[in-house]
Amino acid sequence: MATNLEDHIEKILWTEQQISQRVSELASQITLNFSSCKSAPVAVGVATGAFLFLADLVRKIKLPISVDFVRVESYGSGTVSNGKPKISCDLKIDVTGKHVILVEDIVDTGNTLSCLIAHLKSKGASSISVCTLLDKPSKRKVNFELVGEGKFYRGFECPDYFVVGYGLDFAELYRNLPYVGVLKPEMYS
Repeated sequence: MATNLEDHIEKILWTEQQISQRVSELASQITLNFSSCKSAPVAVGVATGAFLFLADLVRKIKLPISVDFVRVESYGSGTVSNGKPKISCDLKIDVTGKHVILVEDIVDTGNTLSCLIAHLKSKGASSISVCTLLDKPSKRKVNFELVGEGKFYRGFECPDYFVVGYGLDFAELYRNLPYVGVLKPEMYS
């Protein structure tokens, strides 16, 4: 199965350098916005897609910060969300009264985000912000409401392509690419 992953990519949308620069900018914004908080915010990565973004982001935030993961299933092995996200692995950290920053790889329909925000709110988070690497507003079906002083941080606005790399996958492959690229249609059709 040895193959060159680059051959599966139609074009690169954001290079490793562009991503690194944008992650630094987002981390600076978060550091500034949370610097006056009395308690450390909790960064919650949405597994598995956000793991690289989360790791790079928290290393650049210049504040005490807790980190946890939540796992949500909504795609299976297809390319289209089934619209019914369910939490399959919950947080270990108690978020009662805390500021939560939900870290996502991509926001498209808004279904997963809406589900997670409701879940974290039910756990008593005092505010819920969202930090997503990619935002695909053209695919939005659900308007999500941030909680408390929550803010929406977006790395890049993503055109309506099927993208992989930097944590984003197709059938659990391509997460290890250092950039975000468009997967050739023949790879998933």
